[in-house]
Amino acid sequence: MSRSASDRPRRVVLSVEQALSMPYATMRLAQLGWRVIRVEPTPAGGRKTPGDPNRYIGRPVAGEDRRSYFVAPNVGKEAIAIDLKTKSGQSLLARLVRELAVDVFCTNTMLSRHDDLGIGYERLRAVKEDLVWCAISAMGPRFPDVPGYDPVMQALCGYMDLTGAADAPPTQCGPPIIDLKAGDEAFAQVLLALLERGETGKGKRVDVSMAQAAVSWLLTSLPMLEMGSPPAELRRSGNEHRQFIPTNAYATRDGFVYLAVGSDAQWARLAGEPMFAPLADPAYATNEGRRAGKHELYARLGAITREHATSEVDAALTRAGIPHAPITPIERVMDLPFVSSELLTTRAPDGRTIRLPPPAVPAPAGEAREVPFAPAYGQDTASVLSEAGLPGEEIAELYRARVIA
Repeated sequence: MSRSASDRPRRVVLSVEQALSMPYATMRLAQLGWRVIRVEPTPAGGRKTPGDPNRYIGRPVAGEDRRSYFVAPNVGKEAIAIDLKTKSGQSLLARLVRELAVDVFCTNTMLSRHDDLGIGYERLRAVKEDLVWCAISAMGPRFPDVPGYDPVMQALCGYMDLTGAADAPPTQCGPPIIDLKAGDEAFAQVLLALLERGETGKGKRVDVSMAQAAVSWLLTSLPMLEMGSPPAELRRSGNEHRQFIPTNAYATRDGFVYLAVGSDAQWARLAGEPMFAPLADPAYATNEGRRAGKHELYARLGAITREHATSEVDAALTRAGIPHAPITPIERVMDLPFVSSELLTTRAPDGRTIRLPPPAVPAPAGEAREVPFAPAYGQDTASVLSEAGLPGEEIAELYRARVIA
């Protein structure tokens, strides 16, 4: 039986994070009920927007430092600000690791900067030997100076060569898929490292390369090249499936529908449905036959669907047992019945309830679905330092010295 978040060990995560990949990973840890404290830099060099640059992307939701792009990946966290470019700030971070009994330290700061900021694995392991240390970087420890940006990784790792229409330029995927893949991998590897620690008592260094994580997903492309498929067979093909014909998106009278024909038996059922009876051509009986005449088939099938409302096409495909779905506008996704019942929510400081995507797997029955709102810049600095044993006078002096914010 699944345990609720209140029954699970409340691990402590300290994360020097920004942008999306690591904040997404630690958001998933926060969804487990773990305590996540994000560490952001203090204002330096006259910067007008301190902390994580993502705080200032999107529409204002709760002041200038909590805009719409920042909120969702950072709900349920605490936020402190420390100047890690100073020896005092680095000593302070080490003190937090020790005094708060931090289980996991995370960062997606460029690897080449770790020593200068006092956040490298060896340094923090010397503070707490059983620490699980996890970093996300562009290309792993062998390439410490490479910055990691999702669309750049999509370009580098072949994703854009596979995405878009055949007669159009390379295109990036809609969601920041490599940021999210790297975050999921960090989440999984942290759990594995903690499981191993429970058996061995030892901490672990975990390095997640965005590039390697991305290429690991090319399972239906790269091996085919090794087994004789020419590159042209795998490149951009719009919405059509490269192997199964006529799997594709088709316009209807009032929208679009995507249908997936994955076998000759499914095709026979489709052609047997009255709406699609004009396609009952012996030349289309096999996938290879449909492949040979695919362009004409796409045109003929599309001409049929355009004559009918999406609901009528949906009904015909349902009767034929064909996997399909209307193409849902993004603004309606949260209203889908299998989504709406699993959504999380958070409450903005002005009282507004904001719906959030559901967790990746259903939460146990009875578990709270409202999570604390994303923290303001540095809002928990004083309380966290006090918890770590710093007296008020010392905290005040750190503020005056601009070591904290």
